[in-house]
Amino acid sequence: VQLQAFGGGLVQTGGSLRLSCAASGSVFNLNAVSWYRQASGKERELVAAFTDGGGTNYVDSAKGRFTISRDNAKNTVYLQMNSLKPEDTAVYYCSTPSGHGYHYWGQGTQVTVSS
Repeated sequence: VQLQAFGGGLVQTGGSLRLSCAASGSVFNLNAVSWYRQASGKERELVAAFTDGGGTNYVDSAKGRFTISRDNAKNTVYLQMNSLKPEDTAVYYCSTPSGHGYHYWGQGTQVTVSS
C-alpha cells in the first residue's frame, strides 16, 4: 500500500486549500484513510476521519471549516480546508491502518497559513 499526499502550500489567513491522498497498492477501504497533522514542536493529531456509520469526524478546531471526502473511482481521499488560520500550519499526512498493528503513512504535505 502506498499513500501519496499532495496539495499543500502557502496561503493567507482565510484562504482555502484542498489536499489529496492518492492510494495505490493492495485493495483496501478508503473509509479507513484519515488525515493527520503535525505542527512544529507538537504531537501529531488526528484532523479528519470517516466513521463506521458513514459519517465524518473532525478535531474540534477543524469543525465547520474542513471536509473529508473520497472518490472511490480515483482511489483518492480529499481534505478541503476553508477559512484557514495560522494555527492550521502543519505538515498534513494521510494514513490508513494496515490491519497488522501499524499504519501506512503518506509522505506529508506542508500547509503554511500566513497571518
